[in-house]
Amino acid sequence: MNIARLTLGLILGSVLTACQVPVSFVRQEVIRKPILVQPVNSSSSPLYVWHGSGQPGPVRVTIDLSEQKAYIFRNSENVGWSYVATGRSGYRTPTGTFVISEKVVNKRSNKYGSIVDANGNVIRGNATAGVHSAAGGRFQGAKMPYWMRLTNNGVGMHAGAIPNPGSPASHGCIRLPYTMAQQLYEVAPSGTRVTIVP
Repeated sequence: MNIARLTLGLILGSVLTACQVPVSFVRQEVIRKPILVQPVNSSSSPLYVWHGSGQPGPVRVTIDLSEQKAYIFRNSENVGWSYVATGRSGYRTPTGTFVISEKVVNKRSNKYGSIVDANGNVIRGNATAGVHSAAGGRFQGAKMPYWMRLTNNGVGMHAGAIPNPGSPASHGCIRLPYTMAQQLYEVAPSGTRVTIVP
């Protein structure tokens, strides 16, 4: 049994080593999508992979709307990826190239949230400021931790629910898993380029 594992390991090691391309031969950026190996009894895959904390160099992000994934680069090397939840039907996430123009650790939406009473109890969830109201209630914006603004009309990246990985779910923002949003927030300064592709 151990000999079989050793043999398999040597074969895989030689295949993986043989497939590596020297950096000098790379002419353009390549998005490398890692192969995820899950235990036999596992039915879920990770929401993100990150190995860029110790890497030096400028950060860039590419968000692929068709895949609902973000790819993070440092010095053109892919250092991580994450599932995202972008704008659902009726709440389009814009495409193009943007830069992070504002960063706020504990941001709240000024447009989407809930109507709460004086004790903080939710009277109406999924409310829009100025549209929904309730007697004795006030609007409380949805939490958007690790906010990184991309547009002047309120679209940015932030921590949020990814209810169905691979499917849009937001009001137009790019939601990231909490820990991934925190990691990206720490390494991506204002001015970081973010490209969103269809």
